[in-house]
Amino acid sequence: MPPLILLVKALHVLSATIFFGAGLMSAFWKFRGDQSGDLRVVHWAQQQVVLADWIFTVPAGFISPATGVYLVFIYGLPWTTPWVLASIGGYLAAMVLWLPAAWIQLELRKLTKQALTEGTPLPPRFHALNRVWLALGVPAFGVSVFIIYAMVAKPALW
Repeated sequence: MPPLILLVKALHVLSATIFFGAGLMSAFWKFRGDQSGDLRVVHWAQQQVVLADWIFTVPAGFISPATGVYLVFIYGLPWTTPWVLASIGGYLAAMVLWLPAAWIQLELRKLTKQALTEGTPLPPRFHALNRVWLALGVPAFGVSVFIIYAMVAKPALW
């Protein structure tokens, strides 16, 4: 196997792992911050979740499909291959869920900073957005698990 293909394949696996892992760790640290009850910790956790998205999730979200397209092309796989279609569909579903969740994270960070600056409790909007963030994040996580399964197992889905 040529070195370029191995490099692209490694980047593809690494970016998929980072995308999955960054989402999981962001959720973990966000929940830990929220559970602390300390507004300073909640705000710090929100800042770190947003930062982690920019450092890890966004680059992985671009690298993964780019390397995937290259691999499909270089291996001569038909775009109609069930696991390829399922992976692409899963990626698109993850993006549809993740993009509004990322916007919500920015809003949550703004709300925690405002409450911290003004010395007030978190507003009801924070808690409402938190619930929406969770409602988007759980299926996005499930889709990410499915995508990894589809890429590894390459199941005959139909």
